Amino acid sequence: MNVLTTESGDSQAITILGSTGSIGQSTLEVLAKHPKRFSIFALTANTRADLLLEQCEKWQPKYAVINDSEQAASLASAFKQKALPTQLLVGAEGLDAVASESEVDVVMAAIVGAAGLQSTLSAVNAGKKVLLANKEALVMAGALFMQAVARSGAVLLPIDSEHNAIFQCMPASASGLGSESNSGNGLEQGIRKILLTGSGGPFRRLALEAFADVTPDQACAHPNWSMGRKISVDSATMMNKGLELIEACWLFDCKPDAIEIVVHPQSVIHSMVEYVDGSVLAQLGHPDMRTPIAHALAWPERIASGVESLNWSQMNGLTFEEPDFQRFPALIMARQAAELGGSAPIVLNAANEIAVAAFLQERIPFTAITAIVADCIEKIPFEEPMSLEAIQAIDSQARDIAETACQAFDDLVNNASAPQ
Repeated sequence: MNVLTTESGDSQAITILGSTGSIGQSTLEVLAKHPKRFSIFALTANTRADLLLEQCEKWQPKYAVINDSEQAASLASAFKQKALPTQLLVGAEGLDAVASESEVDVVMAAIVGAAGLQSTLSAVNAGKKVLLANKEALVMAGALFMQAVARSGAVLLPIDSEHNAIFQCMPASASGLGSESNSGNGLEQGIRKILLTGSGGPFRRLALEAFADVTPDQACAHPNWSMGRKISVDSATMMNKGLELIEACWLFDCKPDAIEIVVHPQSVIHSMVEYVDGSVLAQLGHPDMRTPIAHALAWPERIASGVESLNWSQMNGLTFEEPDFQRFPALIMARQAAELGGSAPIVLNAANEIAVAAFLQERIPFTAITAIVADCIEKIPFEEPMSLEAIQAIDSQARDIAETACQAFDDLVNNASAPQ
């Protein structure tokens, strides 16, 4: 593993996959504090061309990638008008290129959802230091992904606050970050279990009968974290915590029964590791993604993130509770998918992405999200995909079935509102 240089050494070239999202923007905030340590090689966006243009004006990277080909011409024209030195690339090929380019030292993988899998794998296959904020890469393709890490010699570091906390609380040799397969033996070094914390989201105390009337804005109003809308909805259903459980199994080479989910509403303790001697190590901090980003950027060193110190005199109410599985059935589905493995997590993730998007478009009610996911899991036969193409085929099938289910809700609403 290559250790990053100090402030006085050569700077590290970084590509940010998903620079216009919340993780990407937080990464740029951290990088701004260390201009001698890091340089921006490439910035990428899906559709937010205006923000990508602003970022390129400020950072002047060598490359920029816009995934939406329809915006490419106008963005290229804006680059030329502003005399930017940045070369614009388009689509999946462009993402793969800036993730694997030989000049790049570090890749922040922050594209949300399944869309980030291919470019993240490109970075891994090229042996980069990969800062993994895209949990779906491991949820969908855990075995292939970890095999690629081991084969290429890539350095894989988790960015999710919970996984980063677990990583900090473990002996360096205990994680599965370089394992070729998930053997389930990652917790043998005196570790009893992983305690994966979650806030419980905005609806931890909402009456169950009120769930059907939840609006997208309510679901996105997280009490502690500032996140994108998709991940905010996942937090509201606690599907996010279920996906994190699956990701943790691959990152730390353990089975699902070695991970306990604990609801911690204050989001000060980001996760814990319990040892066989009764010790529990916890990582604490403000609910601010700049902390895990800075940790991973400089690992194994430490650099300033811009996050303030905790005020210990005000922390007199840290609480913990078990998850309410009736309120959050996504947790049950995700654990079952983790235990089954194979195609189950792929279907879970794909159906959830479609259902969440439909909810945010106000096509389906909040309660339909997990119902649609459960329906897809039931309809798609289990299999063990052995290639990226097979994984993508299962993903596509699940999306089609989920979209059909969402369309059925649309039809019901339209029929009900039609003149009789």
